[in-house]
Amino acid sequence: MSRKQLDTTLDFLKSIDGASNPLDVCRKLRPLLDRLGIQNFMAGTIPNPGADQRQQLSNVLIDFWPREWTKRYFAKNYIARDPAIRHLMNQPSEFRWEDLKPLCRSDTTAQMIMDEAADFRLRQGITIPLLTIEGDIAGFSFAGEKLDISPEDLGMLRLVATYAFGRLLLIRETPGTGVSLAPREREALQWASEGKSEWEIGMIMGISEHGAEKHLRNARAKLGVSSRVHAVAQGIRLGLIV
Repeated sequence: MSRKQLDTTLDFLKSIDGASNPLDVCRKLRPLLDRLGIQNFMAGTIPNPGADQRQQLSNVLIDFWPREWTKRYFAKNYIARDPAIRHLMNQPSEFRWEDLKPLCRSDTTAQMIMDEAADFRLRQGITIPLLTIEGDIAGFSFAGEKLDISPEDLGMLRLVATYAFGRLLLIRETPGTGVSLAPREREALQWASEGKSEWEIGMIMGISEHGAEKHLRNARAKLGVSSRVHAVAQGIRLGLIV
């Protein structure tokens, strides 16, 4: 790691200590990752086999995938056939997504998942395995259309992923986060967790579609997340919705 890379990394490690929610962690990660061609990232623990969509979402710590890809991925239960997840559970070191080609050749569904990810500009990626103290397998994945990551950059990325993951765990597990949703925001988020669209939520709540979207936008802001899917996951974790 060069002196410049070390200084940049140390600045990140210092700054992330003050992150109070996943969106804040995301904001601090972006400048560091942009120069490597990393446009999207996600981190979380691996759910138990057979976990339903809500349980899968509750394992997500940070989600900066394209919104529609996240929605499709969990709605279609791709996690059960994702070659990156399978590789992650069997390999103790980081891997590039191009290393998944042998798995994809023997599993047409796995290849389909990777092809669909590429349609959302997730063409190249790196996944770094992590482990919680309890022994849960986790991973931090970074992706983009074209990554430019040297061996030195990979060392920096490994350190950053480990530190950011630790901070995200603390944010999730620390009680008394101070998050409080207004009754209508909570209701809108509850209906969103059941797969209702903004139009449907508006009809159920007796408000306009715009009003429903505003409640969900306010809920996302208070939860410190950027996507509807992650807002639902955070709401479940914090006991704000069931």
